Amino acid sequence: MIKSWYDIIKKPILTEKSEFGKQRLIYSFMVDRNSNKNTIKKAVENIFSVKVDSVRTINVKGKLKRYKMTEGQRTDRKKAMVTLKKGYRIEI
Repeated sequence: MIKSWYDIIKKPILTEKSEFGKQRLIYSFMVDRNSNKNTIKKAVENIFSVKVDSVRTINVKGKLKRYKMTEGQRTDRKKAMVTLKKGYRIEI
């Protein structure tokens, strides 16, 4: 059960590639794995007071990692690429 909008949007993705997207009003976020495009859109609009044009989501599988004799796997996660309407910006 999702309690607030902040449970859907976990954190922004601040990489070099995502910085180039900001010029085209595209922002990247780590989101809850059970959320869908509609809830992500509503969460971004309510948290940042902007209008969202479109949302694209990506499911990222966790990598297999090995440390000495033990093997493990990083957790799976979900990313969202949010495109804003013209005239709106998010200051991160």
